[in-house]
Amino acid sequence: MKEQQYAGNGPETSAAPRIVVVGSLNMDIVMESGRAPEEGETLLGTAMHLLPGGKGANQAVCAARLGASVAMIGAVGSDGFGRQMTEALEREGIDTSRVLRRAETPSGAASIWLAGGDNRIVVYPGANGSLSAEDIAAPESVRLLREADAVLIQLEIPLEAAERAATIAREAGAVVVLNPAPAAALPGALLRSASVLTPNRGELAVLAGESAEGESRLREAAQHMAAASGGAVVTTLGEAGALVLERPGRAPETVPAVKAGPVVDTTGAGDCFSAALAVALARGSALPEAARYAACAAALAVTRLGAQDGMPAEADVRRLYSAGG
Repeated sequence: MKEQQYAGNGPETSAAPRIVVVGSLNMDIVMESGRAPEEGETLLGTAMHLLPGGKGANQAVCAARLGASVAMIGAVGSDGFGRQMTEALEREGIDTSRVLRRAETPSGAASIWLAGGDNRIVVYPGANGSLSAEDIAAPESVRLLREADAVLIQLEIPLEAAERAATIAREAGAVVVLNPAPAAALPGALLRSASVLTPNRGELAVLAGESAEGESRLREAAQHMAAASGGAVVTTLGEAGALVLERPGRAPETVPAVKAGPVVDTTGAGDCFSAALAVALARGSALPEAARYAACAAALAVTRLGAQDGMPAEADVRRLYSAGG
């Protein structure tokens, strides 16, 4: 962990940190059913929802509801979905001046099967795939990145754009939280620009090129990635909580999962965790405390339907955090 970037006094130390999210916007087409269909099978669903989503937009909404001042950098199509997704961000008070409109390609979309509280997702990148390094290097984007306390990046956009954003933000002294999802081999420059990596267990295994199953292999894979990035690794483990490794060679710490109510929808839980972690770090929390705060936020998110609709309010997260999670 690059310790000079923040020091720990808890997640409530400063108001309105400046967060920039560089990532995707997708319209989530959610189908609910009693169970997921088998191969070749057709099921009748019990409900259908059109919900603004995308890992980047989800994280932006979460950060805004947790009290941050948020700007979004991304791309949508010049279509109805693009307009709806942008308006949804604006209703949360998010700066969308760098959400670019593309006439030549439709907005991104995700098909989500929701059954028994679990989900299966297929994502069509659409306009998200058009976000370029040149878009990131535009003066308006650079200004936002340089003014940010923390920058959140995911991988539903081209790696070249992610790398450029991470490099600019890191050089300006921001905390860079890289959520490496969907999993992919990452350029060294992108890894080294990340202050914190937030993979789940499967993504960690892909990044490290080795199994992360079992406690010892999980810790070895986290150490491998910390050494490769020079920063911290926080691996989310679902019901098992999270493994927090503050810096290469340091013993990792387990942050237990939090229970806030019945699980309704896990879509966006990882996005909520990464966003809440970034907000807490931007406010000055040490990494273990930030991870506990993020665990509380994610626990609340899964009790509600929809990735963005389920993002919790700051007061609710503080209450759960203060109660000991």
